[in-house]
Amino acid sequence: MKGNDNSIQTGLTTEEVIERQKKYGLNKLDEKKATPLIILFLSQFVDILLGLLIVAAIAAYAIGDIIDAGVILLAVLLNVIMGFIQEYRSQKAMESLKDLIVKTAVVKRNNEIHEINSEELTVGDIVILEEGGKVPADLILIEANDLSFDESSMTGESEAIHKSVDDEVYMDSNILSGNGMGIVKNIGMKTKIGEIAQIVQEDDEETPLKTKVGNLGKTLSIIAIIVCIAVFILELFKGVPLVETFMTAVSLAVAAIPEGLPAVLTLTLALGMSQMAKSDAIVRKLLSVETLGSCTIICSDKTGTLTENRMTVVDSYFTNEEKTLKIGKLCNNAIIANEEVIGNQTDGAILKYCRDVEIELERIDEIPLDSNRKMMTTTHILNDKDNIVLTKGAPEIILGKCKYIDNNGNIEIINDEFKEIISKKIDEMSDKALRVIGFAYKIEDDAPLEEGLAFTGLLGLIDPPKKDAKNAVDACKKAGIQVKMITGDYKKTACAIAKELGILTDGMVITGEELESMTLEEYHKIANDIQVYARVKPAQKMMIVEALKDTGNIVAMTGDGVNDAPALKKASIGVAMGDGTDVAKESADMVVQNNDFTTIVKAIKEGRKIYDNIKRFVKFQVSTNVGAILTIVGSSLLSLPLPFNPVQLLWLNIVMDGPPAQTLGVEGAERDLMERPPETGDILTRKTLAEILISGIVMAIGTIAVFAYEFSINATEQKAMTVAFTLFVMYQLFNAYNRKADSDASSKYLYLAIVLSFVLQVLIIYIPQLQLIFRTTSLNLMEWVMIIIVALTIVVADKLMTRVIK
Repeated sequence: MKGNDNSIQTGLTTEEVIERQKKYGLNKLDEKKATPLIILFLSQFVDILLGLLIVAAIAAYAIGDIIDAGVILLAVLLNVIMGFIQEYRSQKAMESLKDLIVKTAVVKRNNEIHEINSEELTVGDIVILEEGGKVPADLILIEANDLSFDESSMTGESEAIHKSVDDEVYMDSNILSGNGMGIVKNIGMKTKIGEIAQIVQEDDEETPLKTKVGNLGKTLSIIAIIVCIAVFILELFKGVPLVETFMTAVSLAVAAIPEGLPAVLTLTLALGMSQMAKSDAIVRKLLSVETLGSCTIICSDKTGTLTENRMTVVDSYFTNEEKTLKIGKLCNNAIIANEEVIGNQTDGAILKYCRDVEIELERIDEIPLDSNRKMMTTTHILNDKDNIVLTKGAPEIILGKCKYIDNNGNIEIINDEFKEIISKKIDEMSDKALRVIGFAYKIEDDAPLEEGLAFTGLLGLIDPPKKDAKNAVDACKKAGIQVKMITGDYKKTACAIAKELGILTDGMVITGEELESMTLEEYHKIANDIQVYARVKPAQKMMIVEALKDTGNIVAMTGDGVNDAPALKKASIGVAMGDGTDVAKESADMVVQNNDFTTIVKAIKEGRKIYDNIKRFVKFQVSTNVGAILTIVGSSLLSLPLPFNPVQLLWLNIVMDGPPAQTLGVEGAERDLMERPPETGDILTRKTLAEILISGIVMAIGTIAVFAYEFSINATEQKAMTVAFTLFVMYQLFNAYNRKADSDASSKYLYLAIVLSFVLQVLIIYIPQLQLIFRTTSLNLMEWVMIIIVALTIVVADKLMTRVIK
């Protein structure tokens, strides 16, 4: 890959460039052909639930109910538009990746320096690197003069990374300091960013809610079709005219299909999104709001999410405090502006700690921090005769370079006893997961600059946990959610923070290196038991997500770098940080603007509330569907006239989908919301199905019994139908009341909706013009008393079900 010696000296020849471009292609990302917008829009109609809605709209129009048909089609259009927007946004992730490609590159070809379009780069090209530029492809360094890079977009680590000859650097890395040359190793889709682009372009997996709603739609479709055909046949055998039978069957189909489900679903999720946005959680994909409520595991970054991302000096040990503070202030490249650190975070923390000391000395030389030396040294003019050398760095390295110890101004030869005391202090600080920095100095002499130093002290730093993070972790535990920490930091540091936050209890800790050495089978066996991942590379997050999902978990994964994008996309819900890269945000389902773990927990609570409200609405509407179907089928089997005419069935449909149903979607959070395990099964669980079936049976038996009674004592069928019709509406209003949340929040909207629906029903019964449309007649007081008493049986039945069905 490095080419021959001649090409390294002179660069590729024009002929070699042409030959290699033919072999390797251009240095650009292959973009999956975007779906035309019109196709993307029309594809949203290919959905079982939406198909049923369209059929229902046609059926409503066929029997002359233009208003109902219009409302149904409006719900269809709303869902299509939302789906279109979500899929259109998902294509933006690739565009964000394309923006990362460096537009030009400086190369050495034919022994001459040229600036070229970066797409023309090929494997083996010699690239010139300068401070302030960007790396245009994946390179191997062949020359490095104080080169440091910001690879945070790839690694997630904000610290400057110093590189030497033979080190690899990645496309899109910023060159922070120095200069050098690199030979192109990989271009285009073969680069690290290219590998990410390949994954980002893969299709999204369906969210749990989308799967559940799809299953519900299919179930209700089959039931509705079978029942409507059965009623149509039964009524024909009874001698009912064909047109009337057809209208009844179609009206029942409209009532049997809960076309309000998508509308309420959209409304509930949209309101949830709005509520989350107020807490700095921006949800990019509507259905993902609920996914948070179902999640069983949160894989969280440490730095900036669980911790402040602000290094702080929390411990110290001095042999000469004043001298240590002076070294900390002068041997430092950070800048403090409005209490914000510009530059290296460790340097910034030391500068904040030392800045009050009064000293100004002109700097004349610097040996920057190096990953091999692990030291930073500066030289300053002390007086007319002498220069002073100031050094800070890894404490064991500093101690090894010291010949003396500055004991509050007394310079003494450092002996084994002193070294043992200092080493013990270093171990104590390290055991507390502190980053320990050692300080030393000397008056410049003939010896090498970093030899024969005088030791002055130690500072211990840590990135402290956010103040509410522990409470948020505790809330997750109560809610049955595991929190796993994934960090690139050292194992000791990760364990200390994880223990302090309550994440690390009796589980395992594993490093990226250990993870790399395992087989997939070995890892899968222990994946659920691991609580902390340390020294993990962002690329390994994908493996972690897949393993946890394979064991049946719904996984939320946080990330901010370009290299986090595949894991964010693969996770059940990807959570990007507000200060992360655009690629991470576009690949994620949710963006946490304030980078705070507590915000994720708030979003989970909102997601659970939303899921509860969806279940609330489904229980209400499907039990009404079942009640209506059983009432019609039961009446037909008992050779009774049908208790509802087509127009009344459509009105029942409006009551089911109207104000009471809509307001159930905005109920407050249950009191035990965050004290119960996540719900990961279907919406229609056995318990829910039992509740729905029993409610439907109670409504059907009550309605048929009252209808039969009224029909036997009244000369007119109209009176009996009006009583049965009104009773069934009252059942729905009491059933809506049954579904209200056990919440500290008010249910005023639900109560208003119930009152409004009742008033409308009264108008239908008593206003002559509406009596003609709905074929109703006035009811007397005793009939109302009977209706209310019978309708209340649904409340009694619900209370009994709550105690009996577990």
